[in-house]
Amino acid sequence: MAMTFKMATTGMWVTDEFKTSFLEMKWKKVHRFIVFKIDEASRLVTVDKVGGPGEGYDELAASLPADDCRYAVFDFDFVTTDNCKKSKIFFIAWSPSASRIREKMLYATSKEGLRRALEGIHYDMQATDPTEMGMDVIKDRAK
Repeated sequence: MAMTFKMATTGMWVTDEFKTSFLEMKWKKVHRFIVFKIDEASRLVTVDKVGGPGEGYDELAASLPADDCRYAVFDFDFVTTDNCKKSKIFFIAWSPSASRIREKMLYATSKEGLRRALEGIHYDMQATDPTEMGMDVIKDRAK
């Protein structure tokens, strides 16, 4: 089994794949986004889907299930009004209305510990439907 790191406040564990994938996205720009899920039985936060550098927001939105909670990180590249290229990393807590209450509670209580395990996040977002995390919202927050 892969090495794990415990998030003390929630009793959840994150795998080394979790940290490695995030660091590859942050420093090497190998991934555009990463979707994480909690395995309730093992209490592990694992990588569910990784979006390659050619993928974008639409692929991220499509990879979030309509009836299941997830966490996601999205590396958003943009050009400022001063014509500077910038990149901001968004942390998205996806908790759709159709998901189970127990699952919503599990993800809500684990969110802060997981967020702290990911150093370098610029913005947090909570979304229950796609309009709450739309590209227009992301662009507005990144200004």
